[in-house]
Amino acid sequence: MSLYEDAVRVLTSWNATSDAAEVNRKRTLGLLADGPVAMTRAHRAGHVTASSLIMDETGRVLLCLHGRLGLWMQLGGHCEESDETLAAAALREATEESGIDGLILDPEPIDIDIHEVRCGASEGAPATDSVHFDVRFLLRAPAGSVERISAESAELAWFTTDALPSPLASGVVQQIAPARARLG
Repeated sequence: MSLYEDAVRVLTSWNATSDAAEVNRKRTLGLLADGPVAMTRAHRAGHVTASSLIMDETGRVLLCLHGRLGLWMQLGGHCEESDETLAAAALREATEESGIDGLILDPEPIDIDIHEVRCGASEGAPATDSVHFDVRFLLRAPAGSVERISAESAELAWFTTDALPSPLASGVVQQIAPARARLG
């Protein structure tokens, strides 16, 4: 099964965690009707991305201060050809960006957010406006995890869900309730 086929399968069968997530699930399936190109940056009308809300055993969340955007957000990003599933893409991105080994993946999405972005330049092409159809997952950090800042982040920090930092990217808060519900 390809990454594209996995995305279609996951989003076709997923029971959305909110009314907004259901609307975004349907919109993302509409985007995926364009075929596998919808998984890539080449699809400038929009493309599927994967991110994760990382929580520790106390219920704190790990957020990054995005170096280019200057906003606190969950970790994640673009899918790559080597990713076999959306969940695997989210886990890869979170591991790369947090430096935490052994993150525990919940393979069912907790949210989908659709937002406009300015995708970075690649292979000499300039940055252009696009839309991310961001499928979000929950990752649990093993006890005693120590994060390490990557090149994409200006800062990484743990926050309690009642004391989130500012400026906060839109769409971060909407992930917390479904993540907490999943943790039980």
